[in-house]
Amino acid sequence: MAGESDDDAGNDDRDADADDGHDDALDAVLAAYDLKDERRTGWQLRGVDSPESVAAHSWGVAYLVLALGDRFRGDLPNVDLDRTLRLAVVHDAAEAETGDVATRADSTADAVDREAKEATEREAMADLAGPLPERVRDAWEAYEARESPEAVLVKECDLLDTCLQAVIYERGDRYDPARGEPDAFREYDDLDEFFATTEPRLRTEAGRELFATVREQYRAARDG
Repeated sequence: MAGESDDDAGNDDRDADADDGHDDALDAVLAAYDLKDERRTGWQLRGVDSPESVAAHSWGVAYLVLALGDRFRGDLPNVDLDRTLRLAVVHDAAEAETGDVATRADSTADAVDREAKEATEREAMADLAGPLPERVRDAWEAYEARESPEAVLVKECDLLDTCLQAVIYERGDRYDPARGEPDAFREYDDLDEFFATTEPRLRTEAGRELFATVREQYRAARDG
């Protein structure tokens, strides 16, 4: 129609989507909701009863940012906690398509091809975030780059969340090696490997201090 604006054309497209029950953005959100059922592989390897989902882990990371983010200002003085929350929400979104790949410290475990993993996740995000606002893909890319204080803080909380979850599973006696993969316990007993994979990857003093406290709580539960 002559004189039709781009905005009008966009509205027509959205109306057509509504008429046929199809909405690309909602479809992308529904695809990302698979994270609610995607179980964290590391816990499954160790026979954890009803292990957390990737979405539950992402909530834990976001909650750590909100609850303890101020403790990192000595290491990351310019960190924007609101922007950090945005990164935390999407940091594992690609796993809705790729699934979760456990990080291992065990020298006998199969090594992860980091370049292939990154390429696969980037392709997944192109699908998942394609019809969504640019801020979704931008937040994920910022996290992957690990260059901003917000991305560093999300990664610190990502690592710490795993250790906190190990405390919960240890206190609740929630795992049984007989239900897991025997090779998962080849070099590390109990849930010790999660702490072994975390410690060398922490980049801040605040993160290391919190890690030391959480590790003591874990050891007390494990040995008590």
